[in-house]
Amino acid sequence: MAPFLESVRSFATVPVTDAGVDTLAFLEASEGLVKLFDLLGSAAFSVVQSDLKGNIAKVRARYEAAPTLSVTLEKLVENEKGEKKRTATEGLMWLLRGLSFTCKALQNAQANKSEELSVAFTNSYGVTLKQFHNFVVKGVFAVAMKACPYRADFYKKLAADPAGGPPVPDDKLNAELDEWLAALHSIVKRMEGFYEKGGYGKGF
Repeated sequence: MAPFLESVRSFATVPVTDAGVDTLAFLEASEGLVKLFDLLGSAAFSVVQSDLKGNIAKVRARYEAAPTLSVTLEKLVENEKGEKKRTATEGLMWLLRGLSFTCKALQNAQANKSEELSVAFTNSYGVTLKQFHNFVVKGVFAVAMKACPYRADFYKKLAADPAGGPPVPDDKLNAELDEWLAALHSIVKRMEGFYEKGGYGKGF
């Protein structure tokens, strides 16, 4: 057992080359991010978790069906383009939106040390997912934001070693979290640009 950020794959270790973002490493890091919501400790976030998990599953299913054509996220999307149902392309698009929401919320929290998580997540929702949601889903997310734990409690969980070892020092925790988020932000921006340039998100 290890502190949270050392127990999951960091987006900073996901290979990104001229060919694109490594699919399997990206999915592994995304699965790690899903576990982050367990630390938030509210059942209200289960809708976010299940959405992320469902979209990860769609992308993984495509990879497993055509691994040689899906080595990178870009190749996976390109090779699905000619098919009638582009399940993985749509799943990845929604996954990127969910990752962007989480990333921006935590970047807000990192940038404003006196701000509570409910504010950081609410502000992030307003500039990421809100525009894509209907009235009902917006209501579900509003409940989830209000259910955020206190900032101090969340960071204590992030730093804790479940095996009983000493917690991660604040400076190390912040450095690891900043690196994780910066790499995630970079991947999301890259893929958003790829979708936009190729017109891959049309019709979803």
